[in-house]
Amino acid sequence: MKIGVEKSDLLGNKAILRKKLLTKEKRNIIPAMGFLILPLIVFTVFVIIPVFQAAIFSLYKWKGLGALSNFIGIKNFIDIIKDKIFLRALTNNFLIVIFSLIIELPIALIIALAIGRNFKGSIIFRTIFFLPFILSEIIAGVIWLFIYNPQYGIQNTFISKIVPGFNTFAFVGDPKLVFMSIFIVIIWKYFGFHMIIYIAGLQNIPNELEEAAYIDGVNKWQLNWYIILPLLKPALLISVFFSIIGSFQLFDLVWAISKGGPVHASETMVTYLYNFGFLRFNLGYGSAVAVIIFFICLVFNILYQKFIMARE
Repeated sequence: MKIGVEKSDLLGNKAILRKKLLTKEKRNIIPAMGFLILPLIVFTVFVIIPVFQAAIFSLYKWKGLGALSNFIGIKNFIDIIKDKIFLRALTNNFLIVIFSLIIELPIALIIALAIGRNFKGSIIFRTIFFLPFILSEIIAGVIWLFIYNPQYGIQNTFISKIVPGFNTFAFVGDPKLVFMSIFIVIIWKYFGFHMIIYIAGLQNIPNELEEAAYIDGVNKWQLNWYIILPLLKPALLISVFFSIIGSFQLFDLVWAISKGGPVHASETMVTYLYNFGFLRFNLGYGSAVAVIIFFICLVFNILYQKFIMARE
């Protein structure tokens, strides 16, 4: 009988405690909502509404002036899919994603492993490698446009002095070279950002694990492969996410260097949008391109969050 009473008292105390916690949570909701109202308004005005407006504009043949009157349905989307230039731009975006994953991120990871832990002067190297990311895309593009200049560019001037009879060539003016030339700039510009992500992940790994591994007789390669990299998985996943999303949204750097040329060899989806939407005053068509870019990023975001990030 006594046990039953104690059990009922325990259940009663749990119910009271649960009620108090729920009451406290409800009280915390009000100030939380107060802090969220302004960001929610800003997000709605500058993100949600423009997305719906772009979706509406994409169904019209509209030059950006006057009322929306010439409704054409999904014709803009059909024309985009049939356009070889857009398919070239889409291919370039996917190539940037692939090259970023197999070249840019491994370089950032190797440098992070080299200078991230127990390395004298690491702060200096971190600063040097991170400096390109601080520059705006336009400034970085203009700098490299001078470097790639066939008359007075650094690389052509330097090589011509070392190699007698060397004929300078235009990195940006050649359709066969422009894409890889821009991708070199992308690596230079963004690998420092991913390096910092990896270094932040390394700093969360206790030094005791490294010391214990060396005591157990592992070498440097085994330490990085079997211990450091598995513990860096959250940082790696975040880095991959930013790299892929950024690759689909790439614009400023490409526009400053080549404007998508020559003959659309370096076109990306966003430069395609700007060239065929804004410059030609065909905002309905450009809005359709924007909707496609948004849809690609949204689908990737949902799938990545659900099937990859959710596991972590």
